Amino acid sequence: MSHASNIVYPLGPESPHAFDIIPLQPRNGMLDALCPVCKGHGQWNTEIDLVSFRCKRAICDLCLGTGWVETGTDPVTIADITLSPEGHPQWVTRHVPVRTTPH
Repeated sequence: MSHASNIVYPLGPESPHAFDIIPLQPRNGMLDALCPVCKGHGQWNTEIDLVSFRCKRAICDLCLGTGWVETGTDPVTIADITLSPEGHPQWVTRHVPVRTTPH
């Protein structure tokens, strides 16, 4: 038996329901500023069922999902998962340049 649903498709972070059930991300550094695109959430809903709250999300391109942007000139490090030459997943640390606009 199927359940009731009310699915909406937010078109971006400025859409209604874009940040439903998405918490603000904690601030990590002294030089961090609230991301102007995602307003500190790091992601937003691209599809959400307003009955069950199941959703699909997009990661913010500007802050890379952290919710905050670096205001200094130091490079930003993020943890990532890549495939090793043998095809196994492995944790790596990537250094990304400071961004001021989304890519």
